[in-house]
Amino acid sequence: MLYIRKEVPEDYQSIFKVNAEAFEREVESRLVDSLRASQALILSLVAELDGFIIGHIAFSEVTITSETCHKTSVGLAPVAVLPAFQKMGYGSKLVVTGLAMLSDNDYDAVFLMGHPEYYPRFGFVRASRFDIFWEHDYPDEAFMVKELKTGSLNGINGILRFRPEFNER
Repeated sequence: MLYIRKEVPEDYQSIFKVNAEAFEREVESRLVDSLRASQALILSLVAELDGFIIGHIAFSEVTITSETCHKTSVGLAPVAVLPAFQKMGYGSKLVVTGLAMLSDNDYDAVFLMGHPEYYPRFGFVRASRFDIFWEHDYPDEAFMVKELKTGSLNGINGILRFRPEFNER
């Protein structure tokens, strides 16, 4: 049976392994470790199947700034599932659970860079619809946002920045 829960220190090695195997490199694993060391993880969840961690998702703070705006919000990255368990819906369950937990804790929007064919099923749309752009050159259709509270991005615009740990890649 699948159980999604908040990470605990005993999970750190398994989380590192899940991200490394899912992405076939350690960049995302080191990013999560760095965010954790900086106490920057807003929410970090694991997907546990029969006592074995098969997936992970992390959320951290992002900022949107312009001449008239400074807003803090949430970024989703990374989400990973062990290759043997991909395309079985476990990643989707991590996303849905994470978004629900953030919404329950009064966060209002979540940003990500991801596959434009995958994330719209969760309600993500192009961030450019709100006149919000990522600080780096990135395909418009892949930089997305989901309002957790309708209208929460009204009047918000500018450049979105992830935490500095994302630039250490």
